[in-house]
Amino acid sequence: MQTVEATSLDLETRADAHDHEALRLWLRLLTCTNLVETEIRSRLRQDFDCTLPRFDLLAQLDRHPEGLKMGELSKRMMVTGGNVTGITDQLESEGWVVREKMEHDRRAFLIKLTPRGKKAFAKMAQAHETWIERTIGQLSTAEREQLFNLLGRLKAAIPFQG
Repeated sequence: MQTVEATSLDLETRADAHDHEALRLWLRLLTCTNLVETEIRSRLRQDFDCTLPRFDLLAQLDRHPEGLKMGELSKRMMVTGGNVTGITDQLESEGWVVREKMEHDRRAFLIKLTPRGKKAFAKMAQAHETWIERTIGQLSTAEREQLFNLLGRLKAAIPFQG
């Protein structure tokens, strides 16, 4: 049984059998995305007192131990520079990230995880992986492969607008 919150996120209910199949498929994809994201946001908040944007920033830095400039973080996270600055300020005050001046450009900073940030993120990342595995794991291996391949074909068919 769906919760009231899940039902309100179920954009698929906006369509009916008379709507174009592509629209119904789009709404189903969007609904699945929203449901998974809502669950992840809730679990991050409940288990780690962390927001999804903070988790995303930490994940980017974890993948790039050499550090990333603020502009690069902004591009990778697809948010404004102001959002990245605000999150970075918070994480820096908690001792999870540091700003290091760049040798060749004293106006720019590299943002890096601290050992404390790495340790905290590792715990969150492990839990996140478990949550995703439980969700996606409800599909068989063959179904996951098929869905992955089909979504890859869809992704490739969408013209890049960046």
